[in-house]
Amino acid sequence: MYVCGITPYDATHLGHAATYVTFDLVQRVWRDNGHAVHYVQNITDVDDPLLERATRDGVDWRALGHAEVELFRDDMNALAVLPPDDYVGVVDSLDLIATDVATLLESGAAYRVPVAASDAGAPDAHDVYFDLGASEYFGTVSGWSTQQMLEVFAERGGDPEREGKRAPLDPLLWRARRPGEPWWDGGGLGPGRPGWHVECTTIALRYLGMTFDVQGGGTDLIFPHHEMSAVQAHALNGAWPFARHYVHQAMVGLGGEKMSKSQGNVVKVSTLRAAGHDAMAIRLLLLAQHYRTEWSYTRQALDAAQERLQRWRAALCAGSGPAAAPTLVQIRERLADDLDAPG
Repeated sequence: MYVCGITPYDATHLGHAATYVTFDLVQRVWRDNGHAVHYVQNITDVDDPLLERATRDGVDWRALGHAEVELFRDDMNALAVLPPDDYVGVVDSLDLIATDVATLLESGAAYRVPVAASDAGAPDAHDVYFDLGASEYFGTVSGWSTQQMLEVFAERGGDPEREGKRAPLDPLLWRARRPGEPWWDGGGLGPGRPGWHVECTTIALRYLGMTFDVQGGGTDLIFPHHEMSAVQAHALNGAWPFARHYVHQAMVGLGGEKMSKSQGNVVKVSTLRAAGHDAMAIRLLLLAQHYRTEWSYTRQALDAAQERLQRWRAALCAGSGPAAAPTLVQIRERLADDLDAPG
């Protein structure tokens, strides 16, 4: 299983927590059924949102990323989320990513776009883009129309208006060095850093191979992220599919809007914990929602989860009640039915 990880520029909110608790449940169900599980998760520890937040707050982007990763791990531990077997940062994978981008260039699946002299941090700088026109499987993962894709591409990190691209939806593979931005030696690619989607392509292929069982994340990753990651992987090795199954956690809202770090309307796990709320009550709040169903956080829902937790603990302390075996049978039946945690 490969689950797309955080971009560490702000603390874990309930939308993140819902995703990682869902895939924790997937892993636990698999293990309960006797399967060996290899779980990989990435960290997007260099990307535009992280750099922008660091600039806004006047801090080093590395220090910000490190602090937020540690807080995320602390939150996940508190929520009893089993850690992935491989937790892989983009910065630690740059050589692998650059190698894959160079391979795509050599095969003709990618192309260079010149960077304007006024923007470039090096002479004769070029960005590298993936050529979707050469992909027979593009659109297979999401099932979306081109119009649907174009409606969200820009707000989800794309650059449809970039001059020199062969098609508006072509994704960035390598961003040439720009003044004031971190960069690494890309060999024949020139100095720069990777685009968003190719990092998951590379990390998943190196740690799991093609084809693995489940790729997971929020519904906002269906397009472009999971779509692009898959077709890039096919271009690298010719196999299909990238993942056998895609599982997506529905969005969590607050006050009628999607909970989003960029908009600032978030409820943070660390804030709830600091206010004295039991982490297991937070976990029960999340498990009371089906992963496919959008929902909005309310204090009443958290209070209900806390009351449930108290009832369960009181029942355990009482040392009486029905036999465990029939209860476990029912739990397993519900979880086998599309991970029916509320049931």
